[in-house]
Amino acid sequence: MDRWQAMRIFVKVAETEGFAEAARNMHMSAPAVTRAVAALEDMIGARLFVRTTRSVKMTEAGTRYLDDCRRILSDIAEAEAAAGGSYATPSGTLAVTASALFGQMYVLPVMTEYLDIYPTMRARTFFVDRPVNIVEEGIDVAVRIGHLPDSGFTAIKVGTVRRVICGSPAYFEKYGVPATPADLKNHRIAASTSAWASPEWRFLDDQRVTIDSVLQCNTNEAVIETAKGGWGLTRVLHYQIGPALVAGQLQIVLGDFEEPPLPIHVLHPEGRHAPAKVRAFVDLVVSRLRANRLLN
Repeated sequence: MDRWQAMRIFVKVAETEGFAEAARNMHMSAPAVTRAVAALEDMIGARLFVRTTRSVKMTEAGTRYLDDCRRILSDIAEAEAAAGGSYATPSGTLAVTASALFGQMYVLPVMTEYLDIYPTMRARTFFVDRPVNIVEEGIDVAVRIGHLPDSGFTAIKVGTVRRVICGSPAYFEKYGVPATPADLKNHRIAASTSAWASPEWRFLDDQRVTIDSVLQCNTNEAVIETAKGGWGLTRVLHYQIGPALVAGQLQIVLGDFEEPPLPIHVLHPEGRHAPAKVRAFVDLVVSRLRANRLLN
């Protein structure tokens, strides 16, 4: 068994936590996968997995070896790609992630433009409102809102977003405009229960108001529609209501009390070794997002 192929099999078993599942993923027989891992264990002189009838778990040595295998296989793939020319011309499939609504509104148009420019490319989007491990989930480029932890990834700032309180002109005409954050307790609130939501709304100078929302919705789109309909107020990121602001359907209030804006970054893990498909998309998305007046 080729050592590099054995490493690939080992990594797949570790990721799928099963020999049978790894075999299906790699279009191999289960005995062949088992033999490959056993040969690798003999070669390095250490057990990589603890096998029971119900589970497959990595040993401590296996966990350390997994990180090394991923690095080695990544270096091999990079060398092969360079030799094959993919570092000069975009090729293959590009995977991009962003939060759900931001991805739909601002990243997807850039993606379709990118595919028009490079018609031989393929693309996959992953727009979700939860943290995504871009290495483990095979993501090439991520667009992130918020302050970033240290990761070693290349990060390019492309804009900022604000958390805003908004409502419709009809609502304000009927119920009045809140003058301070504390006044929100006297207004009807539609709040999102999405992954980033919190019942405690924070404002400038560490002012905090705990919101007792009459209506809770599991998507930002739902609370925005509720606010546009004049039922109550809501709090969202300002880019999410850009079209409604332009159309006069919503108005922002308490602007003087807003927290500092959140940064938007484009991230990718390859750094200077990024293949052409990544470099081309990053250049395009950075240009388009920086030119968007709602984000800058």
